[in-house]
Amino acid sequence: MDDSGGLARLDRRVSECRACPRLVEWREEVARTKRAAFADWTYWGRPVPGYGPADARLAIIGLAPAAHGGNRTGRMFTGDRSGDVLYQALYDLGLASQPTSTALDDGLELHGVRVTAPVHCAPPANKPTPGERDTCRPWLVQELKLLRPTLRAVVVLGAFGWQAALPALTEAGWTVPRPRLAFGHGTHVRLEGGLDLYGCFHVSQRNTFTGRLTPQMLRETLGAAAGAAGLL
Repeated sequence: MDDSGGLARLDRRVSECRACPRLVEWREEVARTKRAAFADWTYWGRPVPGYGPADARLAIIGLAPAAHGGNRTGRMFTGDRSGDVLYQALYDLGLASQPTSTALDDGLELHGVRVTAPVHCAPPANKPTPGERDTCRPWLVQELKLLRPTLRAVVVLGAFGWQAALPALTEAGWTVPRPRLAFGHGTHVRLEGGLDLYGCFHVSQRNTFTGRLTPQMLRETLGAAAGAAGLL
C-alpha cells in the first residue's frame, strides 16, 4: 500500500508546526541572519519534513536539521557535511540516485529509503531538549504509521535518535523489548511485528572527522539494514 497522499499531507503539516517557541525563534533567526557563505540563499527557516518514498522499506532516523543545512535547504541532511557522508553511502549501496544532496531541486531520488528525524526544527547548538523531542514525537509516530505497511527496517543515527525512536515505534504499533536496549553502534534487534532495528553512530562531523564512524562502518550498517528490508 502506497499512502503517498497521506504522507504528503503529513509533510505539509509538519512544515507549518510552531509548537516549540525556542526552536521557532532560533530557526527563524538563523534564516534571517544567515551564514556569510550562503548570503544569497533564501533560507527555508521552517520545520523540515522527512524525505523519501511513501512505500519505503527502510527508514533512517537522525537527530534534527542542521541550522545551515536542512534549515537552509528544506530537506533532511541536505547542504551539510553530515548529508555528504550519508548520501554518499546510500549511493554506494544503490539506494540513492546521486552521491550528493545540495538543494531541493538537485534531482536526488531515494530508492526504497525514507530519511527523517525525531525533531524537525534546527535546535541551538544542535541540541534539542527532551521536552522538544517529546513535543515533536507525534509527527514521527504518524510518519511511522503511514510507512508501516511496507517498512521492514530502521537505522537510528545516534543515542538521541535512539531514545526518541523506541517510544515512537511502540506508539506506531511495534513491540519494543523490555528492558529497552541501550544504544550502541551495530546494535540490532528484531521487533515483534516484523521490523529490524539497527543502531549506528550519527554522521556528525565530530564522529566522521575523528574516525569514530568511518564510511565503511556506515555502509556496513546501512547495507545490513537494506538487506533485511529486501532492498539488496
